[in-house]
Amino acid sequence: VEKSMKGWKEIEYEVVRDSFDNCITVCNMENFDPLGVHTGDSIVIAPSQTLDDEEYQMLRTCAIKVVRHLKVVGECNIQYALNPDSRQYCIIEVNARLSRSSALASKATGYPLAFVAAKLSLGMRLPVIRNSVTKETTACFEPSLDYVVVKFPRWDLEKFGVKVSKQISSAMKSVGEVMSIGRTFEESIQKAIRMVTDYRVQGFNSDGLSPSDEELRNPTDRRIFYIAAAFENGQTVEHVHQMTKIDRFNFSFSLCFFFFFYI
Repeated sequence: VEKSMKGWKEIEYEVVRDSFDNCITVCNMENFDPLGVHTGDSIVIAPSQTLDDEEYQMLRTCAIKVVRHLKVVGECNIQYALNPDSRQYCIIEVNARLSRSSALASKATGYPLAFVAAKLSLGMRLPVIRNSVTKETTACFEPSLDYVVVKFPRWDLEKFGVKVSKQISSAMKSVGEVMSIGRTFEESIQKAIRMVTDYRVQGFNSDGLSPSDEELRNPTDRRIFYIAAAFENGQTVEHVHQMTKIDRFNFSFSLCFFFFFYI
C-alpha cells in the first residue's frame, strides 16, 4: 500500500458526453461515511452538502476533462476521494457505464440517464435529445436541485446469525436500499430511517442500543443507531467525528432532532 486515504470524503459525479464533445455533469453525490465503506453500504446524499463551491467546481471540471480525454460517449460515473483537511483529491474509479449510482442520480434529478445514454450511443447530440421526464428541456441542460435526496442501504444480515460479520467495509453487504426526498438533509434522512426500518424506528434514535466507541470506530449495519446512542449519552459532535471521521455537518440532523425531541 503506497498511501492510505481511509477517512477521506467520497464524492461521485455523473457525467454525460456526446460524440460532438458536448459534455455536462448531471448530478453529484456524497457519501455520508468516509472512504473505507463501500458506496453500496453507505448513506448517499444528493446533491453534496459539505463541499464548498471551489471544491465542487474543482471536481466538476476534473470530471469533464477526464471524460473528454477518454472520449467516453454516453454516461460515465467518476468517484473521488477528497482530503477533508485540504483540496487534495484522487480519482478512485471511472466507470464508463450505468451503475447503481446512476439509477439514484436519475431518480433524484429527473434526468433519464439510461434513455439519454442509449440515444448518445446511436450518435445523437445532447442539444437535440428531449428530456423525456420534464418534456420541456433538452438533455444538454444540467439539472438544478432545490431539495435533498438520501439513499439509505438495507441489510438482511440477521438471518445468518453469528456466522457472518456485521461490520461494513470495502465489501458490499447490503441487499437493497430506500430513497427519500425532502427540502433539507434533516428531513430526508429522518424519512429514510423510518422507511428502512419499516417504521419500527421513528426517526433518529438509538433503538435501545448502548453507546460504544468501538462501534463508532468499526462500523456495522447499525452504525446510525450507535451514533444516536452516543448523542443520547451526551457525547459531543467533535468526539463522534473523531471516532467515525464523518463530516461534522452530517450530524446537524441529530442536533435538530434532539433539540425538538427534548423540548
